[in-house]
Amino acid sequence: MTATQRAPLFDEAFLRRLEQLELASRRMTAGRMKGERRSVRRGQSVEFADYRNYAAGDDLRQLDWNAYARLEKLFVKLFVEEEDVTVHILVDASRSMDYGEPNKLDAARRAAAALGYLGLASMDRVSVAFLGDGSATGMRPMRGKRRALELFRFLSEPRAERLTGLAAAARAYASRMRGTGPMLLISDLMDPGYLDALRDLAGTRCQLSVLHLLAPDELEPEIPPDARLVDNETGHAVEVSGDDDLVERYRVRLAEWQAEIGSFVSRRGGAYVQVPSDLDLADLLFDLLRRRRVVE
Repeated sequence: MTATQRAPLFDEAFLRRLEQLELASRRMTAGRMKGERRSVRRGQSVEFADYRNYAAGDDLRQLDWNAYARLEKLFVKLFVEEEDVTVHILVDASRSMDYGEPNKLDAARRAAAALGYLGLASMDRVSVAFLGDGSATGMRPMRGKRRALELFRFLSEPRAERLTGLAAAARAYASRMRGTGPMLLISDLMDPGYLDALRDLAGTRCQLSVLHLLAPDELEPEIPPDARLVDNETGHAVEVSGDDDLVERYRVRLAEWQAEIGSFVSRRGGAYVQVPSDLDLADLLFDLLRRRRVVE
């Protein structure tokens, strides 16, 4: 299926299943508006959580005078604070993503739509952007399931981006983003600046998850004896002689590359997830991402 001939992203039954999940957010910060996520921090919402002893400077309005009448001690009431979380979903829309069977960009769109719906269903703010040609093209942050169709339409639109410029695109998004929470980058990372991009995104104080999306023949290539390999991003071509040794060296280098990215992301407190483009979306959401604690 091409970029301009897309089937509907989901049916109603699948959306109902999605509502069983929630994006994990391990770095909660309060926003200007109360959301529906429960924080481990203590604030001033309506749900009582615990007491602690009064200390000089505490807000006298939070004292429990009934406890004082019984025990003649001052206690401050603590409450569970509800967090206002922004979910950031970034989709690499470069030429190298428009490749493979199944198509990587199609798979990225569907994953982004599902993850965005999780945020909307949780009443989080959801910000979605495509990265390409060195810039980030997004829509205004949205909230609530009623915005789901708007989200799905945006993610289904044909893209004009051809080159990546991933580092510049990530920097552009990070420089203007508002609100912290889960950040999910869906990309094949086939750009020389991929580490710079990850560094900038991890520096936003968001909880970064990287879904490293590769096509089946990028994971297990079959190279004929005489082959001409073309870089989808630059058009640069190279002639190679395919043999078992070449394929094995490719596998070793691929594993080293994935390990490098995984180590880079994990050192910055993020999650790195290898995703074949032919992985069933339900398996991705309800199994793989759950095991990696990207969703819960």
